[in-house]
Amino acid sequence: METSHRAFVGDSREMTALSEDSVELVVTSPPYPMIEMWDDLFRSLDPAVGNALDDGDGRRAFELMHEALGDVWDELARVLVDGGVACVNVGDATRTVGDSFRVYQNHARIVEAFDALGFEPLPDILWRKPANSAAKFMGSGMLPPNAYATLEHEYLLVFRNGTERRSFEPGAERRYESAYFWEERNEWFSDLWMDVRGTVQTIETDEGADGDLRERSAAYPFEIPSRLIHMYSVYGDTVLDPFWGTGTTSIAAMAAARNSVGYELDEGFINVFEEAVADIKTISRRAAEARLGRHERFVEERRAEGETFAYDAEHYDVPVTTKQERRIRLYTIGSVEAVENGYDVAHEPYTA
Repeated sequence: METSHRAFVGDSREMTALSEDSVELVVTSPPYPMIEMWDDLFRSLDPAVGNALDDGDGRRAFELMHEALGDVWDELARVLVDGGVACVNVGDATRTVGDSFRVYQNHARIVEAFDALGFEPLPDILWRKPANSAAKFMGSGMLPPNAYATLEHEYLLVFRNGTERRSFEPGAERRYESAYFWEERNEWFSDLWMDVRGTVQTIETDEGADGDLRERSAAYPFEIPSRLIHMYSVYGDTVLDPFWGTGTTSIAAMAAARNSVGYELDEGFINVFEEAVADIKTISRRAAEARLGRHERFVEERRAEGETFAYDAEHYDVPVTTKQERRIRLYTIGSVEAVENGYDVAHEPYTA
């Protein structure tokens, strides 16, 4: 199996390198409106954002920021196949602008935007982040009534493009090989993920390089795009991240034997991605080992409880819970070739 991975420096409001219906899955984490670290970016996209912030009009700034993101959502509707899925990781923001302190509900505004474009909102997922400090409360400390809760979770918003589900030929090999284990399904498709921890990615830049890269790194751990890719795509699909950043989605797609495309305004991130690609063989091997290892431990626990299994996996010496799991096949990376705008990757079936 071979996959391709391309990253384009450019504005994702016009993804000219992508044709209509060329992507099966979108996994992305956009800049969060009303989070101060992204103010300069939104100002550059629309000077009216800066005017609103300077005037103390937070609601106007919030709306203008989402209008800028809306142009990207329009592009997703163009390039995503009918029945394709878009997953958007986003957090809400609390902020004082002018005389007003409030929460800016980014997740709700994005749901409205996708719904207006004809996407079908699917059940979302909350994942809990570690608190930034031991002092979790904010506001007036111990004295009521002017304290407020901290935001310790982010949303994984999930949308289907149109009302029809994707269809496959009967017994499609790449779909059955892409199956997840029964216990993975139960964990991944829960609407609350408590076991994923967001950590600020370390961005090492050369002396004289753009120091803003470090500040713009996001709390977007590999586990999030990895799970979403396994949940909502099959082998050989193309995964798009229009807010590519350090390329975490593309690394997860490589390890999962999917194609990937990324768009990123800042060319400096390309060098960061190259460093990650240097370790991609190890990453893919460890990812496969971890999945099969977790399943083996699950089997041991169930057998210790007196449970039995009705089916055996065809490619691995383990039993499975359901008939649909029997043809699961994991892949690792055999070779990586640098090409224009990215990499071509050859994948090999994983052998324990």
